Amino acid sequence: MVAGCEMRFRVFPLVVIVSLALCSSSAADQEELFDHAAKAPADFSRLLSRAETGDREAQFLAGLAYDTGVGTQRDYALAAHWYRKAADSGNPGAQNNLGGLYALGLGVQQSDVEAVRWYMRAAAENHPAAQNNLGFMYAEGRGVPHSDEIAVSWYRKAAGNGYAGAQTNLGYMYSAGRGVPQDTKQAIKWYRQATKSGFAPAEFELGQIYFLGAGGETDFPQAMKWFRKASEHGSAAAQRQLGFAYAQGRGVERNYAEAEKWYRKAVANGSAEARQSLAAILKLLRGDSSAAESGAVSVQP
Repeated sequence: MVAGCEMRFRVFPLVVIVSLALCSSSAADQEELFDHAAKAPADFSRLLSRAETGDREAQFLAGLAYDTGVGTQRDYALAAHWYRKAADSGNPGAQNNLGGLYALGLGVQQSDVEAVRWYMRAAAENHPAAQNNLGFMYAEGRGVPHSDEIAVSWYRKAAGNGYAGAQTNLGYMYSAGRGVPQDTKQAIKWYRQATKSGFAPAEFELGQIYFLGAGGETDFPQAMKWFRKASEHGSAAAQRQLGFAYAQGRGVERNYAEAEKWYRKAVANGSAEARQSLAAILKLLRGDSSAAESGAVSVQP
């Protein structure tokens, strides 16, 4: 991923990342937001003074500070205000992030058309996050006519620029056969490329391929390896999958205590889906066999 941190949306399982972005396994969960690592300014009032004099980098950083709430109180309207000033001056990071605010309706009236307009401007400057976000908009048909082929072309541009989110999304497109012929080997290639950046969504997707045998045969040791890596990098989906593996004895020896541990991690990481499985595991640990009979622990996350 390019300088920055990710934020939400998995990989196309989709991944969009505005520079604070993230990713998992179902086509529409992505989007980026911050094109810069969120770091508290040493002197926010001085930063604002620079921004008010027309310094476009200061304007971008002021927008980022308000966007993330790092260094000042979060205020999306002020984030949009400063992003716009920097974007109008040609700052591609601000253009990308302003597009993200329009896509999510934060601080501005939600508008996919406006989001695409700003992503386009940043993408024209070869900004990888914006190229990835444009790919997402075409893949979802948001603000532009739906086109998986055009989505793939934008993902490919961003992937070529080393952007892990786009590499993961491109892997998904090959895995699902969207905009390109279905090709699991190509999917694995792009997922592996993204894992070089320690990108959790790609690690999770790679684990899924080995866990489900999408590449031909299941390879549980490889699956567990990638789920663990993704879990270490904060993937709630991978934590849920590890809980499932231990609950079912898939790839590891069945161990309800371990299943409980991983489901708890996923719940603490914001996974609502892991709550039901955790409740079922706790019943089993208390000796209530009805939990197993209900199938609650046999549902893959």
